[in-house]
Amino acid sequence: MTPRSSTIRSTSPRSIPSRSLPGRWFGMVALAVALALPLGAGSVHAAPSPVAAPAASTTHVYLLRGVLNIFSLGLDDIAAKLDAQGIPNTVANFVSWSSLADEAAAAYRAGRIKTIILVGPSSGATALPDMINKLGQLGVPVKLAIGLDSVFKTKLVGGNAERYINFYIASGAGEPVRRDDGFHGKLENVDVQSVPGVGHITIEKNRIMQQKVLGAIDSVVFGGKGRPAPPPNRMAGPQRAASANGYR
Repeated sequence: MTPRSSTIRSTSPRSIPSRSLPGRWFGMVALAVALALPLGAGSVHAAPSPVAAPAASTTHVYLLRGVLNIFSLGLDDIAAKLDAQGIPNTVANFVSWSSLADEAAAAYRAGRIKTIILVGPSSGATALPDMINKLGQLGVPVKLAIGLDSVFKTKLVGGNAERYINFYIASGAGEPVRRDDGFHGKLENVDVQSVPGVGHITIEKNRIMQQKVLGAIDSVVFGGKGRPAPPPNRMAGPQRAASANGYR
């Protein structure tokens, strides 16, 4: 996948009291880490499990990170669990949604992918309707889309997602997703503010929320047949190390 550039604007620093310097230093370190990460780059997680169900091998889950790539690292945990179930997936920044739609459409037409699932937190969730709409224009359906605390008054305006789940925190930054007559599919807005420890920048890291996401995906991929058992002696350690370099 070809990385896409993104420009980060800076503003003139204000005078900051000395007691706030540790927080400012942390913010500068976080920004430096963010700048070192390619916003448009993504890693494809091909999970060839010998016991994976055929439905799993022809499914592809696209996981869209939020802004700066540093606030949605819980998607890596979800990706690892999808790997263990033999479900191929791609993790990429939300700015890549258009090129990802092109790739998904090409694979769908070639028969390599039969089921497309989209997941995104925050800005990644906000980009989901655009990706769904483009896939619809390309004649490709989306089986399931899951937004996690979508922001900026997200609206479904077209495309065909059979089911769209928006998990949002009513007391926080997220909000219900709206739809117009151009969207064909089932929309569910689910308030999760009662989930212990859930927050806008932690929603995809929250274990309960991860189980909700994986449960919805599994219901599509495996139905009532249950998850396949992982192969014995799976070497998860080296595989996770490789993913840090984007080769997983």
